[in-house]
Amino acid sequence: MSDRVEIGSSGLAEDKTLPVVSYVLYLLTFASGFTVFIGLIIAYANRATAGPKMESHYTFLIRTFWLTIAWAIIGGLLVLFGGVFSLILVGVPFLMLGFFICGAVGIWFAVRCVLGLMYLSRDEAYPRPLNWLI
Repeated sequence: MSDRVEIGSSGLAEDKTLPVVSYVLYLLTFASGFTVFIGLIIAYANRATAGPKMESHYTFLIRTFWLTIAWAIIGGLLVLFGGVFSLILVGVPFLMLGFFICGAVGIWFAVRCVLGLMYLSRDEAYPRPLNWLI
């Protein structure tokens, strides 16, 4: 990855540095737990002024955050209620499903960030920034 400034199709300079920083901050959240919020702020602050390539990455980062939060809440609620109801054995399947969802969301989050970095390193826009999957 280079720090060079690319000229987009609209003639505006597109700096790849801040999207890279955002992706790295997203990935560092596995170690710290809060750096994703800094990456999200960077993405929101720069999306409006970015060129088309980098705007697709910022949109992808923002969407990744909100989808991750939504699925983590669903998984967390299943774990919470499954844990309570597992005392009478009814909640065990919900507890297991909640843990599965939380684990799958973590893997999905990491894969999306790595794919975003790969597209960025090839100096390409993210092809499907509004997609739910990858």
